[in-house]
Amino acid sequence: MVNGTVPVSELAEKMGLSNLTPDIDLTARSIEFYDVNRPALQLTGFFDHFDDSRVQIIGYVEQEYIDGMDDELARMRFEKLLSYNIPCLVFSRSYQPADYVLSICAERGIPCLVSQKTTSDLSSEMVRWLKVKLAPCISIHGVLVDVYGEGVLIMGDSGVGKSEAALELVKRGHRLVTDDVVEIRKVSDDTLIGSAPEVTKNFIELRGIGIINIKNLFGFESVKDTQQIDMVIKLEEWDKNKEYDRLGLTDHYTDFLGNQIICHEIPIRPGRNLAIIVECAAVNNRAKKMGHNAATELFQRVNANIGKA
Repeated sequence: MVNGTVPVSELAEKMGLSNLTPDIDLTARSIEFYDVNRPALQLTGFFDHFDDSRVQIIGYVEQEYIDGMDDELARMRFEKLLSYNIPCLVFSRSYQPADYVLSICAERGIPCLVSQKTTSDLSSEMVRWLKVKLAPCISIHGVLVDVYGEGVLIMGDSGVGKSEAALELVKRGHRLVTDDVVEIRKVSDDTLIGSAPEVTKNFIELRGIGIINIKNLFGFESVKDTQQIDMVIKLEEWDKNKEYDRLGLTDHYTDFLGNQIICHEIPIRPGRNLAIIVECAAVNNRAKKMGHNAATELFQRVNANIGKA
């Protein structure tokens, strides 16, 4: 499992932040925590319990408070604030910091950035994006496809037909997220997000043909950058001695990063159309979320008929 860091340069690019300290290398500064802080209390001089691992955002309220302060006092407060090893200092609403702020930032090597966004919009977008980027992450062998809005993770041994099933799904109008390697991030206790490594993004390997680029062959609508994982389908060679679930009354789950995801084991044999099976599984999973369970309905009908006999 990997918990990484995000370079300030990547944050600046993603959020459209202007760098007011161009002499500071943004790639050398990193962010380790997804939450942000508005240092209102710190500007009053209260630094107890100050979390210096967060991005510090100066918004409308903070700027109004600074404007009402004596310049010497304001400088002292910023010197104290910037004495901590914060990742960066960000001004919202296109506020331009005083020259002494830029001077202190340059002296301490702390990037000073500015955004045109309002403070609330900037904070929420930054937290959402950083939470995904810094989420616990694992890489697994599989294929992730968006089928009718359901994120279907197809797993199985090499050569069992995962990529072929994904290709057929793409031809049927669904979208590929990643083939071969799936990076899974836990963004909340209920949500896992899957994506492709940059190296293999949009590519599928087909044995006997080689590597194909799905986006080039089928268009931009055939691929997707990220997708929530809603269900897992494990493909395996048909074993006549194994008892497979034929009713679906009991849900089975698999665990990723502590999150339980519903899982189906699908036996493979000649003549089975995997794409249609995956589509049906995705639609059935959505139906269950909406309170419609075909297996339970059939079970109730059978019991009702038995009671009439």
